[in-house]
Amino acid sequence: MHILSETTPPTKAKNINQLEFWISTTLYILALISICSQTTYGSGHSYRFEDNDIDFSVIENFFLPELFKISIIYISFLLFNFCLMPQLTRKNNIALNVILSVIVTAISVVTWMVANTYSQAYRLVEMEDVNNVYGIFFGEAFTYIFFLYLLFNIYAYFNEQGLALINKIQFLKSYSKNIIPEIFITTRIWLISLMILMAVISAKSDNEILVFWLIAPPVNVIMAFISIYYIIPNLRKEMKGFGRYFWGNLAISILIIPFILLLLAGFMSGGNAVPLTLAFTLISLVCITTPAAWYIYKNKFEKQNEIQMLKTELGKSDANLNFLKSQINPHFLFNALNTLFGTALQENAERTGEGIQKLGDMMRFMLHENMQDKISLTREVEYLNNYIDLQKLRTSRTGDIKIDTAIEEQINNLKITPMLLIPFIENAFKHGISLQQPSYIKITLQTKENTLYFDVSNSIYIKADNDPEKLKSGIGLENVKQRLSLLYYGKHELIIRETAKEFFVHLTLQLD
Repeated sequence: MHILSETTPPTKAKNINQLEFWISTTLYILALISICSQTTYGSGHSYRFEDNDIDFSVIENFFLPELFKISIIYISFLLFNFCLMPQLTRKNNIALNVILSVIVTAISVVTWMVANTYSQAYRLVEMEDVNNVYGIFFGEAFTYIFFLYLLFNIYAYFNEQGLALINKIQFLKSYSKNIIPEIFITTRIWLISLMILMAVISAKSDNEILVFWLIAPPVNVIMAFISIYYIIPNLRKEMKGFGRYFWGNLAISILIIPFILLLLAGFMSGGNAVPLTLAFTLISLVCITTPAAWYIYKNKFEKQNEIQMLKTELGKSDANLNFLKSQINPHFLFNALNTLFGTALQENAERTGEGIQKLGDMMRFMLHENMQDKISLTREVEYLNNYIDLQKLRTSRTGDIKIDTAIEEQINNLKITPMLLIPFIENAFKHGISLQQPSYIKITLQTKENTLYFDVSNSIYIKADNDPEKLKSGIGLENVKQRLSLLYYGKHELIIRETAKEFFVHLTLQLD
């Protein structure tokens, strides 16, 4: 089964394109706001004009040039990303789209050059040869636009074909089904950040930040993926901790210095760009990427493994439960109970027959209604009454046991989680009844609108040392507390009070 398709699904591609459109449009609007703000409250490069005795117009020498520059970049990005490159990747009208790409680039270079002749007109005076200045303007505009638009096209191509290209790297699939889309998304984010950085850096700006961003993020991302999918899993198999991982990554970071220097070879003449990039890359590898990768693995993959183990164990439990259920034939049990019921009636054992009938009703409830998420409150109350009646049959021969019930008949359509109330009554009969000592149980249940009021109180007596119930710890009550907190969070109030002579439970429940 293929984890990823060879091409991006149309719906997903559409969503991606919409996201990129709104990001680029938002940045364009922010740039416009910045230009308008500087036009209103700033002075542009007016001091350079004044130093060279040139008249400065904030509209002609700042606002319009900057407006044309950012507008041509914005429009070109939309054309490359949404029109030209998608057509080229699908091999539709290749020649036409190549020609249009060249035309768009040429218009952008000319627009950028002309805009700079107005915004940087002071340079025409600072240099003696005017033609040489125009040549410099053209060279700066061509270099800047060429690399920026090259990045536009790389991103647009990667956006269309990147997922399919990464999916062809077979060894990646052996690590995790998530690694391919994660690499795709990470690369796209890095390319977007590069485009934004290139768009805000002018031709004469210091390029140290750009050089750093070209090298540091890819090296750190590669190190993070290697750590998360290879180094840490192998160390965890050997039961190694963070210390072993940290010092190992520190050694690897030092060993890749020659590789980083090789990447920086083309920037050796860039002043402080190389040493700063090298220093920040190593610092980020050791202080940011190494602990971040460990944190991501611990909080993502190890939790996934724990969840998978729990699912496996739960699956085994379900299988065992289903096996046990398969060993019980409900029809056989009901037929046997019906036979015993008929025999009891023939022998005039009415009390025995009544008990068998109620037991049958309870078993039918447990086999059917108990499997549902919600049942009618009427059925739950019927089950409670059957249980109480059976207990009364068991204790009816003892005059010192008093069982008072005031359970309101339910004719509403309220729903309740099955078997939610019975643990309280079971607990009362289990711990509140003594066949040797006077004891009592009082049960009340009523509803008002959507609210259920349920009270159970019972006597407490000291159990004999040989009583099997003496050491029981009330697991049923703890279980029902957990169910209430999960299923009726914020919709219930449970009060349990115990004195030397009485155990009391009050439950208020908001029902559907």
